[in-house]
Amino acid sequence: MSPSDHQDAIEAVRIPSEHAPGRIGIVHLGLGAFHRAHQAQVVEQCIARGEREWGICSVNIRGNRALVETLRDQGFRYHLAEYTDRAHVTLREIRAINETLFTGTDAQGLRGEDLPALLSRLSDADTRIVTLTVTEKGYYLSPSEGTLLSDDPAIAADIAQPQAPRTAPGILVEALARRRQAGIAPFTVLSCDNMPDNGERTRRAVVALAERRDTELAEWIATQVAFPSSMVDRIVPAMDEEAFARLQALGCDDPAAVVSEAFLQWVIEDHFPQGRPDWAQAGVEMVEDVAPFETMKLRMLNGAHSLLAYTGPLMGVETVAEAVQDPLLQKLLRRYMLEEAAPTLSMPESVSLDGYADALMARFGNDSLRHRLHQIAMDGSQKLPQRWLRGGEARLAASDDEHALAATVFGVAAWIRYTRGVDEQGQAYPVSDPMSEQLAQCHAHERSADRAAAAMAIEAIFSPALVSAPRFGQQVQKALEAIEHLGMRAALEQHLANV
Repeated sequence: MSPSDHQDAIEAVRIPSEHAPGRIGIVHLGLGAFHRAHQAQVVEQCIARGEREWGICSVNIRGNRALVETLRDQGFRYHLAEYTDRAHVTLREIRAINETLFTGTDAQGLRGEDLPALLSRLSDADTRIVTLTVTEKGYYLSPSEGTLLSDDPAIAADIAQPQAPRTAPGILVEALARRRQAGIAPFTVLSCDNMPDNGERTRRAVVALAERRDTELAEWIATQVAFPSSMVDRIVPAMDEEAFARLQALGCDDPAAVVSEAFLQWVIEDHFPQGRPDWAQAGVEMVEDVAPFETMKLRMLNGAHSLLAYTGPLMGVETVAEAVQDPLLQKLLRRYMLEEAAPTLSMPESVSLDGYADALMARFGNDSLRHRLHQIAMDGSQKLPQRWLRGGEARLAASDDEHALAATVFGVAAWIRYTRGVDEQGQAYPVSDPMSEQLAQCHAHERSADRAAAAMAIEAIFSPALVSAPRFGQQVQKALEAIEHLGMRAALEQHLANV
């Protein structure tokens, strides 16, 4: 069914925005689809209630200059389409963003010229919160140990030229240094990326980088700057031609538009010394400790997503919704969520993990989103420790079951196979990962077991203790051998029959 054929069947609700922010109180690093569909939508509700001092300056510090310029041309207005399913959509106009800046390098290799404006904005006393969606790799931390990657060229450049930073940690250090020198109270730093203890990890990156510049500055940041953790949840697929065509069929011709599911969750530790919007009025859960919710989401939702991302494409499956219709993948997901992830979680009594798993399966089946598995597969080396491996270690420690990590084992083997960058028909696809070159070297080995061993020897991803456990390392090698000899579907069928 084409978008135009489907138009008459869609029940669309349009919500225009009649409220614009009065001034900027939040700077956001990482102007992408998720930010526009999640944080900006919540702030939009706050502004509509009269909290006009919380407008957003949204910044791209990496490659997308075009979006920054498009939003400027549109007066910073854009549309968000929230799909309950293919037949029901709420189309919102969002005006929470008040400024867009670009400090990265675009596709032509040209560097953005907005760094002075960004640092000026961050040094303004009106800026009281800085939020981030820069993905796990944007913090330049070792995936397994969480230490600053000081030898990374981008971090090394920020150490050499701290007044001209290019990374998120470098930008935060320079901005905080300016505020300290000017006697202005520090802003609160709120990570909105899918990392466990994302507030603490952000603090660790910023303080470690500051120590390379000035130990007194580092101490001031460590003691005076708030880094609350948060958990964000909303499925926001990348925009493609089909998504834009569907919006055009609704009369929305907006090159900055974004689509999402209707569901939205945001859980935030309530530590904002310089104030914050009344997010609770917009449905945000303000809590003392976000860790249980964060771990639940990382291991069950994000972990399940990654499981589909590395198995599905080699089975000829393109999207999440298609994947959860496959009986084999359904069984794999249920096994992973309820028998491997759930036992590692400690949740309040009010939270039903069985119910959460059921809700996830329903959300995954929303066929309006076209959430592509190759998009989810990006940056696997950064995601696996948080989504699978730490929970896997806890599960092994608590269980004597020979198959305690059966789904995780198969997922790791599928990820290793995926990083080869060639599907079972010989068609190449890009492996988007900061460790792609090192992963490619693993595939130079002739035997499946040696390829698995080489990947699991990367200590930035895998702990030696986990790899040496017979119920993990040896089983991953056997699973990869089955995938490479039988094909993904046949190997998965055999695997599920044996556990």
